[in-house]
Amino acid sequence: MSDRLTSIVTKTGDDGTTSLGDGSRIPKNDARIEAIGQVDELNSFIGLLACEKLPADISTSLERIQHHLFDLGSELCVPGYVALNEAHINFLETEIERYIGKLPPLREFILPGGYPAASQAHVCRSISRRAERSLVSLDSKEPLNDACKQYLNRLSDYFFIIARTLNQQNGLPDIFWQKDKC
Repeated sequence: MSDRLTSIVTKTGDDGTTSLGDGSRIPKNDARIEAIGQVDELNSFIGLLACEKLPADISTSLERIQHHLFDLGSELCVPGYVALNEAHINFLETEIERYIGKLPPLREFILPGGYPAASQAHVCRSISRRAERSLVSLDSKEPLNDACKQYLNRLSDYFFIIARTLNQQNGLPDIFWQKDKC
């Protein structure tokens, strides 16, 4: 592998533009760059969650998801390139099914919180939703691979289930939302 990322300071972005993977330059406030940034932020928060004491199977899944998000970022960085597909979505659906059957059914909304790692999973869930909205916004201007949006939609579901699972594994119940609690 070459040392292609050894020069971090290039100064080429000092004019408010950045380079895409195809060599083109676009403004840093472009919807595509916003989407790339949202996916990057999500990946960073997943890294923070992965620093918590977690069951090995969840840690393994988180690392795989981080690789998937780099794939998604590369797809966003190179217009026309396709990296995500049905297999990525199936992975998340399988992971969701692995845990959801062990949880009590929900009849009410729950509050984010509980065990620290569960709280971090809720943060990842909400950032997944924001990243998904960013992709939908970009997709309205430049059509994207549908698998990208589907993946982020499933990913927020995954983090919701993981948050509940981590609370359950640590003996903490779901805290149900109570309307108009004063």
